[in-house]
Amino acid sequence: MSPSAGRRFRAYTSKHLDELTARAGLGEDERLAVRAVATVLPFRVNSYVIDELIDWDAAPDDPIYRLVFPQADMLPAEDVARMADLLRQDAPRKEINAAANEVRAKLNPHPAGQMDLNVPKVDGQDPLEGMQHKYRETVLFFPKQGQTCHAYCTYCFRWAQFVGEPDLKFASGEVDHLVRYLKENPQVTSVLFTGGDPMIMGEGVISKYIEPLLEVETLESIRIGTKALAYWPQRFVTDPDADDTLRLFEKVEASGKNLAFMAHFSHPNELEPELVQEAVRRIRATGAIIRTQAPLIRTINDDPEIWERMWRTQLRMGMVPYYMFVERDTGPQDYFAVPLARAYDIFRDAYKNVSGLARTVRGPSMSATPGKVCVDGVTEIAGEKVFVLHFIQARDPELVGKPFFAKYDEKAAWLFDLEPALGATHFPYEEAPPADVSALVDPARA
Repeated sequence: MSPSAGRRFRAYTSKHLDELTARAGLGEDERLAVRAVATVLPFRVNSYVIDELIDWDAAPDDPIYRLVFPQADMLPAEDVARMADLLRQDAPRKEINAAANEVRAKLNPHPAGQMDLNVPKVDGQDPLEGMQHKYRETVLFFPKQGQTCHAYCTYCFRWAQFVGEPDLKFASGEVDHLVRYLKENPQVTSVLFTGGDPMIMGEGVISKYIEPLLEVETLESIRIGTKALAYWPQRFVTDPDADDTLRLFEKVEASGKNLAFMAHFSHPNELEPELVQEAVRRIRATGAIIRTQAPLIRTINDDPEIWERMWRTQLRMGMVPYYMFVERDTGPQDYFAVPLARAYDIFRDAYKNVSGLARTVRGPSMSATPGKVCVDGVTEIAGEKVFVLHFIQARDPELVGKPFFAKYDEKAAWLFDLEPALGATHFPYEEAPPADVSALVDPARA
């Protein structure tokens, strides 16, 4: 294994940006622009990513570098110039934060109506913080100790969790509330721990969240959404509590519930280190199933050969390709987004070259307000060129699996950029969407 395999975790933050971007060959003005972007969007990386994943000879064009380091043109030029001027003037931190918050407010910090998905009141109590219920069978839980990551992706749609503004965060330390909610709503069969990254927590903390769920009879699966395999595989191999963590995974499987490890891999280079491969072997040995997912990101993985190589490698390692996402309508979407027509071409060109075992992957999929919408293709019907779409998952379960059509638009990058096709005046999800999350608890309200 690499020399860094057993090292203690070391994080690098915005105070290290100048020296790191200088290492990438950026000039003084370029480095200032990057620091300006980092006053608005979060930056965090660690020694493993720095030493093992980034090819510094290729930086700043190296894909992993671009995956974790802010780019000067990720924000509108006028906003970058404003923040750079404040840094140049050594303005007070309060003034910089106020200006940064004004820029953040324009970036749709909570896409897909996330703040409207908080679990509703139970027994007259206040809404349960840190829990979201978007689909009838699935609840998301945000453990408060897991609201950071080993490193931040520049494209992350949950960037608002990491900028230090309490009003933009949602998290909970009350697992008892989650257990009670599950018992009162047996239609919920799956819990997804997310954040941030739950695997930033030590075993002693994460077990306090997971073990109580093993007693909920109606719960079928526990999911953990994480980038740890890519950004800190030591978590499962050489960290002091690695073995205890794996024993916790075994306990979940022994309880008769499925443990789904939702691994985020954005580029095949993240799969190359021997340490990652050993971590995957150890997790799979517990009985957990590793499913892989990532968004399609311009300048980083917008090439079918990259996705084909990534899916083939994941399959050989025993993982299950699961999702190709479309970059969400938040943060620097204009910088990273790939138009839907191009996204479909990339997906299809990669998909057609892999075996059926890798065709478990779905996409390109948009996690939008009404649900997960998949672009199935482009075709012509009655002389009109259209996108063919369907809901993989939906807040209204009746929409799932039913095809619908949108006018072809080569520039459209998100569901709400599209218009109904074939004479329709609205999309199916616009007819009678659930008014709020309470409809997922009480079907009579839907």
